[in-house]
Amino acid sequence: MSHILTVDDSMSVRMAIRLALSGAGHSVAEAADGKEGLAQASSTKFDMIITDLNMPNMNGLEMIREIRKLPQQAGTPIIFLTTESDEGMKQQAKAAGATGWLVKPFVADALLKVTRKVLGQ
Repeated sequence: MSHILTVDDSMSVRMAIRLALSGAGHSVAEAADGKEGLAQASSTKFDMIITDLNMPNMNGLEMIREIRKLPQQAGTPIIFLTTESDEGMKQQAKAAGATGWLVKPFVADALLKVTRKVLGQ
């Protein structure tokens, strides 16, 4: 079973992600913004992190840059789940250390497919 962190300022999005992932046997931790996500990633090793881009306090790009500095998260796949589909933003995300990109609204099957792929399952 994989331990996955989901970071999104929308409780309904976090709930939808949790339902999809926990239904597939993963354990899911949640954070409401980038600062909370970074705090959790600083204290717990995750197998994968799913984050929104636009959030209060610290956005997803800033959070990824900070998480990539944490030794315990080296190599942890980070997936952006966002309404943004701009190519320039995708390049920034990749440069910051994002592994992949899913556009909202997401389909549970697509999320699970990406999850299996990045976790090598």
